[in-house]
Amino acid sequence: MTNVFSNLFFDAEAPILYEIDAHIVGSSPATRRMKQMLTAVSPSDAPVMLSGDTGSGKERAATAIHQASGRKGKLVAVNCAAIPGELLESELFGYEKGAFTGAEEQRVGLIEMADGGSLFLDEIGDMPMALQSKLLRVLEAREIQRVGGRESIAVDFRLITATHRRLTDSVADGKFRADLFYRINVLPVPVPPLAERLEEIPELIDRMLSDHTKQHPHANLPHFAMDAIERLQAHNWPGNIRELRNVVDRAIVMFPGRMLHAGEVDNFLLLIETEGENTGKGPGSGFAVGDQDAVLKMLRDKGAIDIRLILRDMEISMIEGALQMCEGNVTGAAQSLGLQRTTLIEKIKKYGIQKPQ
Repeated sequence: MTNVFSNLFFDAEAPILYEIDAHIVGSSPATRRMKQMLTAVSPSDAPVMLSGDTGSGKERAATAIHQASGRKGKLVAVNCAAIPGELLESELFGYEKGAFTGAEEQRVGLIEMADGGSLFLDEIGDMPMALQSKLLRVLEAREIQRVGGRESIAVDFRLITATHRRLTDSVADGKFRADLFYRINVLPVPVPPLAERLEEIPELIDRMLSDHTKQHPHANLPHFAMDAIERLQAHNWPGNIRELRNVVDRAIVMFPGRMLHAGEVDNFLLLIETEGENTGKGPGSGFAVGDQDAVLKMLRDKGAIDIRLILRDMEISMIEGALQMCEGNVTGAAQSLGLQRTTLIEKIKKYGIQKPQ
């Protein structure tokens, strides 16, 4: 009898496991624990809270939950930290024509758009206190009122939230409502940092390259040699998967069709650290600051380094790679490098770079 029930349970979970595996790469102990929790919480309509470091993949986990939930509607994602507090209410709730200056027509809010689906509130710890109370009322009444409106509109959505903060500390500091915290923290799921998933780096790189190929079928992809993988696995990844994605994206541009070894990766990570220091950006930007392994290794091997030459060579490689990827189209190459077209033209002339025919 036990085997019968076990088989039935496995059969019921199989489609959910398939969806989770389709979105979450890896089989490390930390990832397996996360997948087990995602599989358990997905069929429920109860709120899920994803917690983890910036760049660790919380949005992908939210997508996996939604896809495995069986809900027919779409997943609507909102980054509460990216929208100014005074605009977030109208984005979430929508507004009626004439509700405020500039409201020239009615607009449906993101909560309404999530009706029948899931609402993903990323970085919910940054939501203003006044808006927290309104969200709590929505969760309890299952209805909203647009800004400037009087009609109550019923909504049915599954709430998924995410935060990199310890919300219990925010509650203690009076920056987050305790009643809302208990309302949304029904099914907590921790998302592990990349530092706990280092053995998955080859799988993650393969997925990222595969995703790039779907968008650019004719792309000439780079290859990572084993010593390059080992170097990446020795890195501490303060920017997590987002930082690794930046490394892979740069490799695509700079080393199309070429094999990367540890030396190139050392130069790569050194460039990333230098950019982080020059711009003041930390792990949240995807650029690592504070990992000195690459610098120390190069100093031991060479005795000294000329950072200006390294940066120049890397810039030339990036421009050449972008031009090759875009088949000589300067506008497309400039967009892929985040440069103005005129700036890229100046650099092409400065370095004497030949555009591919």
